[in-house]
Amino acid sequence: MSQVNEILQRARSRAEQLGLSYSGALTPDEAQTLREALPAAKLVDVRSHAEWQFVGHPTDAVKVEWKTWPGMASNPHFLEQLRHQVDPEDILMFMCRSGARSHEAAVLAAAHGFAECYNVLEGFEGDRDEAGQRGRRNGWKARGLPWSQS
Repeated sequence: MSQVNEILQRARSRAEQLGLSYSGALTPDEAQTLREALPAAKLVDVRSHAEWQFVGHPTDAVKVEWKTWPGMASNPHFLEQLRHQVDPEDILMFMCRSGARSHEAAVLAAAHGFAECYNVLEGFEGDRDEAGQRGRRNGWKARGLPWSQS
């Protein structure tokens, strides 16, 4: 079995274990491997514009806000904006700060006909460390995966 197939099988197994209504859950490293191996694999960063600008963002990620800053109000145009930037048949890997908003985005996208939706566990910044800070323990940044900052 190829590495891509192994990753997708693990992600689907996690979906079964967690009772997810979408295709699966990926680690940041698995998501990056899929991005490199599959042209149809798109990383969708659903954090706010402020987070992209001030915290950073994965390179070449599709950006669609799930909630907007300030106030973190839901983006009523999320699905429309997503459809404008990706093909519904693409493999979509949703990412937020820690994995919660991206889970919600994956649920909604899967319910509206997007074929393969995955949540990226740990998110961009990951869990808080002992000092209450993110970006050091786990997540996209802490794993040293490609990202940039404005």
